[in-house]
Amino acid sequence: MANTIDSFITQFPVDVQRLLRQLEATIKQAAPLAEEGFGYGVPGFKLNGKQLVNFSAFKNHIGLYPTPSAIEKFKNELSVYKTSKGAIQFPFDKPIPYDLVKRIVEYRVKVLSG
Repeated sequence: MANTIDSFITQFPVDVQRLLRQLEATIKQAAPLAEEGFGYGVPGFKLNGKQLVNFSAFKNHIGLYPTPSAIEKFKNELSVYKTSKGAIQFPFDKPIPYDLVKRIVEYRVKVLSG
């Protein structure tokens, strides 16, 4: 079992690794004070000891877990993606909207810092 984000990412094919590394970089840019961690068996980041955002890769998509409040806040922009209460699926056959991911993470930072 992976215990760092890097060891988790290296388990995937190279093309998926690139997407995960870009996602990780986007999160770090939006939340430079966040700490690496694992939650629910997947890597992510914590801020002030609380879950900021988690992510993973699956057969056909990248999953982002920014909590239900973030999904609700950005529901209009996320309407083109499959979402559930706490997850967003970015399919491999479409570009990941890194700008949107950055804004979601910035929102989460604001929530956890406020």
